[in-house]
Amino acid sequence: MSYFDAASAAPLHPVARQALQASLDEGWADPARLYREGRRARLLLDAAREAAAEAVGCRADELVFTASGTRAVHSGIAGALAGRRRAGDHLIVSAVEHSSVLHSAEAHEAAGGSVTRVPVLRTGAVTAQAYGEALRPDTALACLQSANHEVGTEQPVAAVAELCREAGVPLLVDAAQSLGWGRVPGDWSVLTASAHKWGGPSGVGLLVVRKGVRFASQGPVDERESGRAAGFENIPAIVAAAASLRAVRAEAEQEAVRLRELTDRIRTRVPSVVPDVEVVGDAVRRLPGVVTFSCLYVDGETLLHELDREGFSVSSGSSCTSSTLTPSHVLKAMGVLSEGNVRVSLPLGTPVEEVERFLSVLPGTVAAVREKLGAPTPAAVVHEDALVVDSLGKLCPIPVIELAKVIGDVPVGGTVRVLSDDEAARLDIPAWCEMRGQEYVGEEPADRGAAYVVRRLS
Repeated sequence: MSYFDAASAAPLHPVARQALQASLDEGWADPARLYREGRRARLLLDAAREAAAEAVGCRADELVFTASGTRAVHSGIAGALAGRRRAGDHLIVSAVEHSSVLHSAEAHEAAGGSVTRVPVLRTGAVTAQAYGEALRPDTALACLQSANHEVGTEQPVAAVAELCREAGVPLLVDAAQSLGWGRVPGDWSVLTASAHKWGGPSGVGLLVVRKGVRFASQGPVDERESGRAAGFENIPAIVAAAASLRAVRAEAEQEAVRLRELTDRIRTRVPSVVPDVEVVGDAVRRLPGVVTFSCLYVDGETLLHELDREGFSVSSGSSCTSSTLTPSHVLKAMGVLSEGNVRVSLPLGTPVEEVERFLSVLPGTVAAVREKLGAPTPAAVVHEDALVVDSLGKLCPIPVIELAKVIGDVPVGGTVRVLSDDEAARLDIPAWCEMRGQEYVGEEPADRGAAYVVRRLS
């Protein structure tokens, strides 16, 4: 079995396992107590904090451990907004932030605050100029991920941080995906991360607040973790998280080169062996081990199940999955194809042979899924005599499949209307037009759902 979903959760690093087992015997006591067992636990906690701070590039007294990366994000945003209450209530986020950031933004909006969601390029990256234009006199906080969770695109954090510094606005960076590869550049103010992303145990997050940043912890607090993360510290997990962060950093430079070569191989080979595929995300400015692509005429859930049967664990931002009936907010913001989406994220040490096996299995798996759905083949499009495609009540990828079947019967310059009430059609039909060289005219209101108008160009 090949696990290719490290961006969701990396396998526990051997160093983390060793540190966890060792600290279970020494780190169980309350580190706030003065007796021998408590002092021993305090030494372990302090050493872990020093190691994590060195990896982040901050002072030890600027870093606290939280119960998760999500908790770090929620606490970081709430505390930074509260600390800047006198400056204003305007929050800036990118349209492709992790859901933990976007949920915090929604909560802030519901409480009466204002939010600007900065759009992204088709690569998934924001521009520093767009962040600069979003800054206002009442901006309290800006948030920007260091790298995208779904497509691996790296963001211009240093440039955005400089603009924020000039405007006197703190920048919170979600560094969950990138911290295992290196420090986050730039003059950021608040940083969050999660240990399970770099091979540490789950249930450990990092929250870093630079000295001088106005910050007011929200909710009930206690004396632990500088009052920013209430509750008894999970010292064995914290020790394992810090140890594994140091270990993966030691391997990062060499492993990044190797994994980047493997993902470059996937990016290059997949479009050549699988027809009608769009590889998404920035081709250069991206994380070493992440590559994402979408396949036309494919049910994403079925494709993931079939790949699992072949021994590959991958994830998807497709709307065609059991967990959601709407397209991934990341793919939607990028304006790229969402159907049949596959994210491959390689863990440290992935063998070349497993990537080659994946590339050999993928074409047949995609073809089998397309055949089950009755999708057209590149060589022979099946025609049906219709200029209006009624796909109401049908989910992705059926509306696009039915459009592809009738486009050959439309005269050049003529149009076809696809009726659909599936949210994914709003994204996938324009993406299909771009991939197939047809013109997407636009969306028209309909009694139910919407009518998507396509003009045949060739």
